[in-house]
Amino acid sequence: MSEPLIEIRGLRKIYRVGKVDVPALRGVDLDVPPGEFLAVVGPSGSGKSTLFHIIGGLTPATAGSVRIGGQDIASLSDAARTNLRKTKVGFVFQKFNLLPNLTAGDNIAIARHIAGRDQKPEPEFEEALKLLGISRRLDHKPAALSGGEQQRVAIARAIVNHPAILLADEPTGNLDSENSRAVLEVMRDLNERLGQTILMITHNPEAAAFGHRTVRMRDGRIVE
Repeated sequence: MSEPLIEIRGLRKIYRVGKVDVPALRGVDLDVPPGEFLAVVGPSGSGKSTLFHIIGGLTPATAGSVRIGGQDIASLSDAARTNLRKTKVGFVFQKFNLLPNLTAGDNIAIARHIAGRDQKPEPEFEEALKLLGISRRLDHKPAALSGGEQQRVAIARAIVNHPAILLADEPTGNLDSENSRAVLEVMRDLNERLGQTILMITHNPEAAAFGHRTVRMRDGRIVE
């Protein structure tokens, strides 16, 4: 059995609100092997978004550890953690966060530039574009694209640097049912055909069903 790509042990996060400590995570243990499509579900306030932000190096944990590819991200310098976000982790959010004045193609290219990779993307990315179905829409600005197309451009931007992990936080939250299914099918294809490891946060059980495995959270803990 392969070593986990993501290894989480005893993860805790406490936010200070005034003089009150508010626990968001209360000791989370989780392994995610390479190539898994994992869905994390739970009600608002269950801690799933906090878990997402810690795995992505966006916020520090209070206690416990997160290892990505065997490396403890808490041990990284700020510069190394920034590089992790640029090269090893791709992010997709509920809001597409596309730059409105740039074309879809330029929105994708800017992620390459920020990561210092201005050369042409790897051949695997051309296959990903075909799976995403946006090859003929790259010259359009976001306003000329449907919501589903904008989210697929956001996914392309997230994976253009060939990250080990794709973190998707409610990726269908702003989409109707038809576009939601289309985006989820694309994510499943990326996982099955290209082996992309995906961790998706969702409150929607129908979306969670697209994953290999579902982890349920409540009150900062994994309960199932």
